Amino acid sequence: MLTSLGTVIGVTVFVATLGLASTAAGQISARFDAMAATEVTVIDQTNVDDLPSGVDPGFPDDAEVSALQVNGVNAVGRHFAPNLQEASGVAVQGSLVPPGPPSAEPDGVSVDVLAVTPGYFNAVHAQLAQGRFFDGFHQAGAEPVAVLGRAAAHRLGLKSVEHQPTVFVGRHPFTVIGIVEEVERLPSSIASIMVPENTAVEVWGAPEAGAGAVSMIVDTRMGAAQQVGAEIRVALRPDHPSVLQTQVPPDPRTLRDGIENDLTGLFMALAVVCLGVGAVGIANTTLVSVIERVPEIGLRRAIGARRSQIALQFLTESAGLGFVGGMVGAAVGAGAVVTVSVIQGWGPLLDPRTILLAPFLGAGVGLLAGSYPAWRAARIAPAQALRA
Repeated sequence: MLTSLGTVIGVTVFVATLGLASTAAGQISARFDAMAATEVTVIDQTNVDDLPSGVDPGFPDDAEVSALQVNGVNAVGRHFAPNLQEASGVAVQGSLVPPGPPSAEPDGVSVDVLAVTPGYFNAVHAQLAQGRFFDGFHQAGAEPVAVLGRAAAHRLGLKSVEHQPTVFVGRHPFTVIGIVEEVERLPSSIASIMVPENTAVEVWGAPEAGAGAVSMIVDTRMGAAQQVGAEIRVALRPDHPSVLQTQVPPDPRTLRDGIENDLTGLFMALAVVCLGVGAVGIANTTLVSVIERVPEIGLRRAIGARRSQIALQFLTESAGLGFVGGMVGAAVGAGAVVTVSVIQGWGPLLDPRTILLAPFLGAGVGLLAGSYPAWRAARIAPAQALRA
């Protein structure tokens, strides 16, 4: 039993690591597919000098409506960073009190400002902590309202929007109507003051065309990102699609395969090391057994056993122990995979061929480990063995 224990441990680790590698890779792949594979970014790359006369640069006014007509699109939102310093002439700041005169030291703390359309919140999967998002009414009327990210609200000391507090950006007041707790995309939003796009244009002016000043983030259905990325430029600018650039995530199947191969290779190396340790244990135990059984070997040789028969005896014993250890290890390893998966709430993935091959793997390890001890036993001289 002790001799077989080395193979049991080695095969257990082998089966468990292969199963856990497949299971973990499946979980990583699913999470990656659910996030990165459903995001497309469209950037304004207009070169005004190359446009024909009479052709407007950048996104059209109905860009979001057109984008939502593309098959596979769930939500769309534009965003850009207003040029606050050049437009206002004062430091970029967000504070809960009006700033002092222009010559005074700016009050408040430095907080980024982001101009977004109402669809932006759905596109980035924003989750409200309190209040509400601004909508098409605020956008159309260029209302001076703002939604703060959780980190921006913390920096400004704002804990509640119940009484509609006012945040001053430069010398412009904005009524805070909501606080965002988390976003799944563009995490910089958490540290920003988000205002309606039309409001930002009215207060600080329109952004310059091109150079990626304005971006559109598109949330797609699973598996539609590649197709949406190929079609959306034409849907937005059928006259000049080249003024827009799309950024589509790489094919998730390629990255998934890479992740699975990396994890499987890592765990396979660990399993081989464990099997090697088990083989060394079997070899050591079998070699000690040979030394202790020298009188038995001498007696068998004296009554006619050949060297090959002595060697076959020890090889059969070590291979049999390895086979039994492989069976036990396969059962324990499969149980470990299921147990860990249940605890983590995963779906266990285990190739049945791994279970079927595990006993034969154990037998092979036992056969390899018993080779040297069997060779040593076969070379013992009968007369010397009997004297011992």
